[in-house]
Amino acid sequence: MLVHAKSLQFEYGARLLFDDLNLLVDKGDRVGLVGRNGAGKTTLMKVLAGELEAKGILERAGSVGYLPQDPLAADPKLTALSRILSGRQLDDLFAKLTELQHLMTEAHGPAQEQATKEYGHIETLFANRDGYRAESDATVLANSLGIEAHVLTQPIGVLSGGQRRRIELARILFSEADLLLLDEPTNHLDADSINWLIDFLKNFHGGLIVISHDARLLESVVNRVAFLDPQRSTLDLYTLHYRAYLVARAEDEARRRHQYEVETSKATQLKRQADKMRGSTAKRARKAKVLDRRVTRILDNVDDVRQSEKVANIRFPQPLPCTKTPIQANGLAKSYGSLEVLSGIDLAIDRHSRVVILGLNGAGKTTLLRLLANVEAPDAGEIHPGKGLVVGYYAQEHEMLNPDLTPLENLRNGAPADVTDTDLRQILGSFMFTSEMFNQPSGTLSGGEKTRLALATLVSQRANLLLLDEPTNNLDPASRDRVLAALRSYTGAIILVTHDPGAVEALKPERVLMLPDGVEDYWNEELLELVTLA
Repeated sequence: MLVHAKSLQFEYGARLLFDDLNLLVDKGDRVGLVGRNGAGKTTLMKVLAGELEAKGILERAGSVGYLPQDPLAADPKLTALSRILSGRQLDDLFAKLTELQHLMTEAHGPAQEQATKEYGHIETLFANRDGYRAESDATVLANSLGIEAHVLTQPIGVLSGGQRRRIELARILFSEADLLLLDEPTNHLDADSINWLIDFLKNFHGGLIVISHDARLLESVVNRVAFLDPQRSTLDLYTLHYRAYLVARAEDEARRRHQYEVETSKATQLKRQADKMRGSTAKRARKAKVLDRRVTRILDNVDDVRQSEKVANIRFPQPLPCTKTPIQANGLAKSYGSLEVLSGIDLAIDRHSRVVILGLNGAGKTTLLRLLANVEAPDAGEIHPGKGLVVGYYAQEHEMLNPDLTPLENLRNGAPADVTDTDLRQILGSFMFTSEMFNQPSGTLSGGEKTRLALATLVSQRANLLLLDEPTNNLDPASRDRVLAALRSYTGAIILVTHDPGAVEALKPERVLMLPDGVEDYWNEELLELVTLA
């Protein structure tokens, strides 16, 4: 048994995320962990990975490969290939070989002789651990996830958020762990990479627990489903494939609803009888108490009907006024070390523009948004903000949120001075944050909750230009629909980066900017098929 969880309980402050939770996972089990945003899926995954401690019993056997929703920052000086090789503890040897190769080329005399001698020793260790085949395997695996060969030689610190995320996924898959714990593994993957990942996981012989809002991955891969129910703080287990689970869960809820209606109707009738007997004779009063006990037993034994899942009430306010062209850029260029990301990019955004940026992973989409948001400075070129410009930047890795501040404090940081704390609390409430959550550190929120918080900050800012980098990642289907509906009704300008065709369709873009060349053109529906590939 790879995982044996018994009677697990986890509380954060006044919030009980799960109670009396039981789970068994063995080799060949591919479990889809599902539930609405904020139900506790990411927290449970961290408990199973050993990053958080819960009450109860948790036993693990074998090695664990854990991909968190927000991957931990690796050493920015480490090359991408070294990071992947670290999955099998080969990174130190590989880095030493690279360093010694450089010394043998640049050094002279005794220093070169020493480097050559040491290189032979390290190379023997590397070869004995099958390092050369591992290096080749890592390169092939990385390429399957859309990581090109030239990216593997770059330091992690110069790569985009999407590239870093894929490198972490490659590292976990390369590790040959007995148990894989994957939290939203398809984020930042193009269509070809998702297809490859699905095939990889279908053929994986160890244990797998995966959190994903990608229905196709769940339908293709999982053979068991674990539903984390936030209303009852329990884990409902279904030994079924995903489609069959959806049918079984609907039938289960229908049965529970019918039972609830029958039993509560019976309890209501008994309560009425008891009420008629009160205040009369002692004999009738005793009968009333007997009926009261029966009512209590009935209500205690009947399952509560699962209420319709709450969905964030997302609505963007009227943007603050600005000039006809709130932002313009000319000749933007950006490089990280020897890696040129952007060169000669021109862009002019009008007040109500709808622009989609397309380009392969690593083409500079996120970098361009960061330049326009003034998070980074360009190496060349200029950005001309128009009068009254207020930018709302949604970053795909949520780096605009301060994890040490509360949700309320994060909203206050970007909101205009005339927005009161009462207004901010109302905004948080509309995004499904409870009063207990207003003052907890934002770093403790789940991925979906961070997404909602980042969107809430945009609402509080009353921005007239939204820069959106993968805004539908980590959202359950109902929340995603609300976000897209809000974008449809927003009257300011939007620049969107996404792999989600539905987000593009909701935006109804007028123009497209193709990177890395910077070619701008009118949008047409034929480009929609490029969205999942770009």
